[in-house]
Amino acid sequence: MQAAEYNRRGKELIDYITEYLTQIRLRRVSPDVQPGYMRSLLPENAPIEPENWEEIFHDIEKIIMPGVVHWQSPYMHAYFPALNSWPSLLGDMLADAINCLGFTWASSPACTELEINVLDWLCKALGLPSHFLHHHAGSRGGGMLQSTVSECTLVSLLAARKTKILKLKETEADTDDSVLNSRLVAYASDQAHSSVEKAGLISLVKIRFLPTDEQFSLRGETLQTAIEEDRRKGLVPVLLCATLGTTGVCSFDCLSELGPVCAREGLWLHVDAAYAGSAFLCPELRGFLNGIDFADSFVFNPSKWMMVHFDCTAFWVKDKYKLQQTFTVDPVYLRHENSGAATDFMHWQIPLSRRFRSLKLWFVMRSFGVRNLQEHIRHGIDMAKLFESFVSADPNFEIPAQRHLGLVVFCLKGGNSLTQELLRELTKSGTMYLIPAVISSKLVIRFTVTSQFTTKEDIVRDWDIIHHTATAILAKKAVDRIISGSGEVLTAHSDMVDRVEARDEEQGTLECQPRGNIDTQEAGHITYMATRPQNAMLPSDTYGHQNGLDHRRTTRSLSCNGEMLTGPKDSDLLRLLSKDVITATRNVSCIKEGVLSKIPECAGILEKRVSRRLTKQYSVPVFSQCGIRCGVIRPCCSFMALQIFNKPWFACSRVSSALT
Repeated sequence: MQAAEYNRRGKELIDYITEYLTQIRLRRVSPDVQPGYMRSLLPENAPIEPENWEEIFHDIEKIIMPGVVHWQSPYMHAYFPALNSWPSLLGDMLADAINCLGFTWASSPACTELEINVLDWLCKALGLPSHFLHHHAGSRGGGMLQSTVSECTLVSLLAARKTKILKLKETEADTDDSVLNSRLVAYASDQAHSSVEKAGLISLVKIRFLPTDEQFSLRGETLQTAIEEDRRKGLVPVLLCATLGTTGVCSFDCLSELGPVCAREGLWLHVDAAYAGSAFLCPELRGFLNGIDFADSFVFNPSKWMMVHFDCTAFWVKDKYKLQQTFTVDPVYLRHENSGAATDFMHWQIPLSRRFRSLKLWFVMRSFGVRNLQEHIRHGIDMAKLFESFVSADPNFEIPAQRHLGLVVFCLKGGNSLTQELLRELTKSGTMYLIPAVISSKLVIRFTVTSQFTTKEDIVRDWDIIHHTATAILAKKAVDRIISGSGEVLTAHSDMVDRVEARDEEQGTLECQPRGNIDTQEAGHITYMATRPQNAMLPSDTYGHQNGLDHRRTTRSLSCNGEMLTGPKDSDLLRLLSKDVITATRNVSCIKEGVLSKIPECAGILEKRVSRRLTKQYSVPVFSQCGIRCGVIRPCCSFMALQIFNKPWFACSRVSSALT
């Protein structure tokens, strides 16, 4: 490909990207593929001869898009946002063209200089302390861009470890560093991100996860107690990772209490605000920053909520020299005439080379301005509040943790199994992407408003699907209770039962297995098989004595409305039919009724149109195969014998079987 073709193809690809992002809500948000799906779509080996661009471009939709999770979709509610924007995409287009490796100031001065100044812009926009600024009187700190928050947590722990070991060396000069390292212990809340644990594995520093309060917040008293306990054991506390906006429920550790404890006890205070950091662009949301003056380092992801696409992580430290003493190596080939006078970010990080990440951040901040970025954050929170209001108004759902920012966690009140089934059906539908979390052994579903293009209509649509799917699941559970002991196949279509088909199954425990999935709009069509318990007696068990056959066949007749109820088991059968059952109303709130004849009036499962269908299709006698063959028609019970039910359709043998 030469320059002229690149120019033409580049414009075509920009058109494709534009269409993709503007029409993304039309795509299934999560792919319907299995591991290894791409193997059969690609050749065994790389092509020997060049392929033309048309073939390559065609394979984007054929091979790549079927396996893509569309993170920019307004129906993407898993994890946290991972947004992009038009200015951000343009910034990386230019950065990729320049393709500098900015490990030192000399390797690309503009790369280092722009990063320094844009990080100062961002520090001020967030209301962070002045000791994080590069350009401030007396400041020893500054900011830089890294790849991920996980990497910055590790960098902070390694810097804290180095600082503490050097301090211990003042009194234990002959002790090996590895011995001193084995005594170190760091802290985080039990809600902290898994990257804290991974940082401990890499650094060989013990990590102690501390319990949180009823708001899932780590408090100062808890930290103080843990420090005192560990000191008595001969351990040396080194760092606390405080989280502002935890992954599970977006809770906030109490910096105003934790900060003074860290300062008094000599701990490095690292603040992880990966998701919530963008919210601090809004002054009214900065209450969670109380105590930030005590922080030694602060990190957040503009690549999450600030519309600067991955990777872009902003990281500030109070004392840059503590980073430099940890990571500085100085080979001759990396020195330059301004070494020492200029900032060389290779001494602040683990890798050597670095991308020109600041270009896209610069483009975004200039193109949107702080005011529009603030409005973007507020819009996301408003959409989360709208979804929260829908969940709160539904009696079948609960919100176990307070909503913060754009994250709502919810679950069905019936227990973890119902919530898990709801999540599974929603995931299979492809209509939205959600993930679970656990709160004190309670399974919850996380719903995060991510896309800047999310509208009220999108939230209403999402809630309709969630509500409809939950309705079908709860209806099925209610039917299970009604038909326990029978051999029936139930089909829940939309929010009611469309068809009841009788099947004789081998005796066994009640088991219900899904035989379908949820349709995109109607929350679809779930078929369940229920097998009866060992002690259950069906009418066919009583009247299948002829010819020793238990096969049944339906025959239409106006002279008969059901099977005979004259045998010795019939009194027990009628008694069972009159027991309390749990029915599901249209809104699936379960109520108890003592009279079965009221079911058609109060139950969404067996409402009038279903009743008519049952009457039309199934109000027929059931005889043994021999009786049908011989033409024997024995008298059945009359309507008068079943007047306790007040509705003649209860004479239907299949419904009778289901209800016994």
